Formats: sequence, structure tokens, C-alpha cells
Amino acid sequence: MATYVLIHGAGSTSWYWHLVVPELEAQGHDVVAVDLPADDDAAGLEDYADVVEDAVGDRRGVVLVAQSMAGFTAPLVADRVPVDLMVLVAAMVPAPGESGADWWVNTRHGEAREAAGFGDDPVELFLHDLPPDVRAEAMVRVRDQSGTPFEKPWPLAAWPDVPTRFLLCREDRFFPAEFQRRVVRERLGIEPDEMAGGHLPALGHPHELVERLEAYRREL
Repeated sequence: MATYVLIHGAGSTSWYWHLVVPELEAQGHDVVAVDLPADDDAAGLEDYADVVEDAVGDRRGVVLVAQSMAGFTAPLVADRVPVDLMVLVAAMVPAPGESGADWWVNTRHGEAREAAGFGDDPVELFLHDLPPDVRAEAMVRVRDQSGTPFEKPWPLAAWPDVPTRFLLCREDRFFPAEFQRRVVRERLGIEPDEMAGGHLPALGHPHELVERLEAYRREL
């Protein structure tokens, strides 16, 4: 069995994975859903990686699963501890020396959003496909995301030598599908896989997400 280490995105908590964790545990896996210091202005990317590294401890058979902004953190962890597989889900893919702030410009994210025609309402952007009860709880669990992790250049010289899969969500309004396809091809040199749903699949489509993660694990 594997150790799934689940890393949430910006302004979130480990609650984001609360529908995924029991399904993975029911299949016999050790599951660690990490809480990052998202609202701590003193914490940068290296601190985020420290938190995940501490959570991993001496566990082996690690599958890192990174959602959204966690695409900046997961590779730092994989560069420090043994990782069998890294799965990026609707995630940002950094380039060496690129800050999180520069990522938006360098990837032409704003142009992609404008072309897709979606507005700026956070409910419509992030929560549009969630069940009503999950949506209501998600709205009260949002934290203010500190800008500190976006300030400094991503410190790795290259992507870590770890098997990596990318799973995009076809109805993602924040990172539109065609935008993700281009960025993943350019930066990782792989074709992303695709599933239904918006930017928060662990809340909108947890069962399908678990099936995808398990399929990736079995491929190893």
C-alpha cells in the first residue's frame, strides 16, 4: 500500500481533502493531508516544504498529490525526500528561477482567462460545480492567502527526477483546460490527463479523483 500525501492549494486547509481521505484509507493506504501556513506572512515556499517534509517523516511509498498552488511546493518536497510518484491536479507548474508572482505573466494566464470569458466572481470561478452543502462549507473555510510564497524565485534548477502525472479539469474556470494543456506541454513535456469538473475536484468529484490517483499508482 502507498502513503498518499495531499497538499492543498492557496487559501485552503487540509479540509479540502476530507472527501478523498476516507476513500483512500478504505483501500488500505496511509493518508496524510497537510495543513500549510497559508495565512502566515512569515512563511515562504521553503517553509511550506518544511511542513510537508515533517508530515512525511520516515514514511515510504510516498505519492505526492498537489492541487493548484501546491505545484510550487510538491517538487521542493520531492527534491528532499524519497517520492515514488507526484500527481499535479489543476496545478501551477513553475519554471526554474520563476517567482509565483511572475508565473501569472509568464504563462499568459490573464489572456487565457479573458479568452475563456469567465468573470471574477470567486463562487463562479471555484465553486460552480460543488454540491450545495459542500459549497456552503467551503465558503466559510477560505483563509486569506499570504503573498509571501509568491515573492521569491522557485529555487530548483530543474524539475525533480520523479515520475510526474498531470490531471487537469475540463470545466476549470480559473485554469482553463486549453491553457493547462499548453503550460504542461511547454514546462513538463508531457500530455496532461483530463477529468470532469472545476478547479476543486476533491470537493466536486472526489470519487473520480480517487480512481485516477489509484490508476496512476497501479501504473508504477
